[in-house]
Amino acid sequence: METVPDVIVVGGGPCGSFAAFNLAKKSVNVTVFEEHAEIGVPSHCAGHLSIRGLKKLGMYPLPKDIVENVIYGVVFHSPCGESFSLRFPAPVTCSVNRVLFDKHLAKIAVNAGAHYFLRSKVESLAIESGRVCGVYVRQNGVTKKYAAKIVIDAEGVSSSLLRQAGLPTPVRSMIMTGVEAEVENVENVKRDMVEVFLGKEYAEGFFAWLIPQSNGCAKVGLASKTGNPQKLLQKLMLTHPVASEELCRGKITRLSFHPLSLGGPPSQTYSNGFLAVGDAASHIKPTTGGGVILGMNCAKIAADVAYMALKKGDTSSAFLNAYQKECDSMLGFDISVMQRLRKMLNTLNDRQVDKAIRFCKMINLDKSLQKVEEIDFQGKAILKLLRDPRMLAALSYFVRLYLFANI
Repeated sequence: METVPDVIVVGGGPCGSFAAFNLAKKSVNVTVFEEHAEIGVPSHCAGHLSIRGLKKLGMYPLPKDIVENVIYGVVFHSPCGESFSLRFPAPVTCSVNRVLFDKHLAKIAVNAGAHYFLRSKVESLAIESGRVCGVYVRQNGVTKKYAAKIVIDAEGVSSSLLRQAGLPTPVRSMIMTGVEAEVENVENVKRDMVEVFLGKEYAEGFFAWLIPQSNGCAKVGLASKTGNPQKLLQKLMLTHPVASEELCRGKITRLSFHPLSLGGPPSQTYSNGFLAVGDAASHIKPTTGGGVILGMNCAKIAADVAYMALKKGDTSSAFLNAYQKECDSMLGFDISVMQRLRKMLNTLNDRQVDKAIRFCKMINLDKSLQKVEEIDFQGKAILKLLRDPRMLAALSYFVRLYLFANI
């Protein structure tokens, strides 16, 4: 007789696998359906993760073959080539091989007892009497219904299952189109510093980035609200006053495209028998587009709430509301602050961004920012710095630029 899983997880990315792991280690019967033939393939993310965030999740140190480089700080480049550097005394982030990272998370989930099915595309939810009771999965050209008490949606930005569950979807106007390339023959870069390139000409509504690898290569990418991302990337590599010196001789060896949802989580990410996590629920930083750490934190909450729901025999929307409350408690303030920062940055024109970078450099803002310990929950980090005179000066200056931009 075929065993019916307690929980079905849709998607074998980091959030799906971390939810499965946290359920399986509580002896919950959990099945993961992944549409691709291999976990982690294709890779859609830069894999730039905070070390502190990984440690808090119990995921650091990682196996050595997963970590491609450790990063000590960041260099911000303005549209005209002005630069502002922030370096910490110890590594703050790491660049990971996302294929190996995803496989690692799936492996620990399997070792804990989770079951994985590859080449298994979830086409739709099974809904009876207003309650999600399973999924319809296409495998080997045949669609089959799988029952479950709870479905956790970790499918990514597509939002198809959210719509079927009757839930609000991410803000469409805040979904950026991203591109990332692996580039060889990179020159004149600091091997332990990430670089950020600002400017509407290259990345309207976001920015471009360069993440150096220890092997002399780099991950280079951008996201933009408008334009063809591949053409914008080529333009960055050939014409930006700083990036062109580093990348004009670069050879692209891999190219991938992915959406970024920067509008913050929808007002509701749960319904009867259903929870959404990670990119599916826009658990993404509006400032940087990073979603792995926030998503994995929410995936753990989803697993904990699902476990309690199963234990009490209550998978209703009323009970699963606890998931929303806990996620909002953890992320709400920080997402709100980051949304305001994103709105402010998007309002500034390139000339104002040049001025802002020069001002940060002039007042030695890096000396204040070096006190920052938390880079994932940025609202709380800024709150701790509000008594610092340099930080207050910088925020006042940015607000003035923002107000003048709106006159």
